[in-house]
Amino acid sequence: MKLTMPRFDSAPVLVVGDVMLDRYWHGPTHRISPEAPVPVVKVEQIEDRPGGAGNVALNIAALGAPAWLVGVTGDDEAGLSLQQRLNAAGVYCAFQAHSGKTTITKLRVMSRHQQLIRLDFEEPFKTDGDALLDSVRGLLDKVKVMILSDYGKGALVNHQALIALARERGVPVLADPKGKDFSIYRGATLITPNLSEFEAVVGHCSSEQMLVDKGMALIAELDLEAMLVTRSEHGMTLLRRDEPAMHLPARAREVFDVTGAGDTVISTLGTALAAGESLPHAVGLSNLAAGIVIGKLGTAAVSAPELRRAVQREQGSERGVLGLEQLLQAVEDARAHGERIVFTNGCFDIIHAGHVGYLEEARSLGDRLIVAINDDASVTRLKGPGRPINSVERRMAVLAGLGAVDWVISFAEDTPEALLAQIKPDVLVKGGDYSVDQVVGAAIVQASGGEVKVLNFVESCSTTAIVEKIRQRE
Repeated sequence: MKLTMPRFDSAPVLVVGDVMLDRYWHGPTHRISPEAPVPVVKVEQIEDRPGGAGNVALNIAALGAPAWLVGVTGDDEAGLSLQQRLNAAGVYCAFQAHSGKTTITKLRVMSRHQQLIRLDFEEPFKTDGDALLDSVRGLLDKVKVMILSDYGKGALVNHQALIALARERGVPVLADPKGKDFSIYRGATLITPNLSEFEAVVGHCSSEQMLVDKGMALIAELDLEAMLVTRSEHGMTLLRRDEPAMHLPARAREVFDVTGAGDTVISTLGTALAAGESLPHAVGLSNLAAGIVIGKLGTAAVSAPELRRAVQREQGSERGVLGLEQLLQAVEDARAHGERIVFTNGCFDIIHAGHVGYLEEARSLGDRLIVAINDDASVTRLKGPGRPINSVERRMAVLAGLGAVDWVISFAEDTPEALLAQIKPDVLVKGGDYSVDQVVGAAIVQASGGEVKVLNFVESCSTTAIVEKIRQRE
């Protein structure tokens, strides 16, 4: 299955469920308390992150999609902090704020990237189900998918009414279930239990075939369209009516923290479906996103550039020959990762040792090297009849095969100024005996805050000299 990165900016999603605040106290530990055999943490940093349904909405917004969130909080400092952080991330919040109640807060004390203890602050809410339903009713016309993020904390008291309302509007419903009674999700489009939650309902599965058989029976019993069982290090299994089971391997390179991985799965899945992806492709994207997030510490969101890079890595297209739109997107993603972009250009008709050394030196000036080359017609205009010796396709293929080169693109004009104006590299590199002000495009790059470097070619290496030498031997 070949994955592609969809456009998420027109994929609005509504999340309804249990919102909570994940609070982290960070600090060093150098001694044991004299009062008890426990480490003493000197708190130096306090960090608040949206958790539960808030983390689902945050993941949706991080992908660049419009996100709405309906939930319940206390009328307190934690609830205000939660809403402020979600609003700052671009999430529209419609909260029931209960006076005198405590917003669900999970406080984790961290030292040296290790969690020492977690303290939970929560008390039962009496959710106004009708008011929650009214909030959802007013938002369904704005979205393409609704997610029920159920942590069993009491925000969702009318699952069936919510599912029926969405189905009346033709909006698919995805549910991240909780507890042993899955009948409350009857009629949903898809549910996403983890293996433990699934087996708590259907019993132990001693084989994949047993998992598939019990899953298909549950789909029929609950009138679902599909079910995605997340299986930790064993990946995911997608079950659909009248379709063979689809097993996806885990993608994580290193598991650092599984907190919030389920939120990432359902948020990516729902956003991809809202963007028009098929269910198998949406599941494939959510599997990649899960592999990214469990390599992070604590509740975290996966950004669109991170997911796009994972898709490119999956396709083997993280480097190589790109079109302009692809290149601009790749540059945007690289910058989102804090990478420095280097740009150089030329004809590169016959690649020689001088080119290789020059390109390696250019690459050392940053994290990504773009090589822009003149197309055949512009080479002929610049070099005269009989040039180029190699077509633009061959020249790009050779450059793309060099270890120093990340991306190759061609241009039809005599100079790359139009490209430079769009890419705005951090460094423009040119080889030869030039002063900086003689380099074509220098003013464009400097105007956008970049710098210009002039490098020397290896002596006695020249494409023109090589061509002349060959002609003398003919």
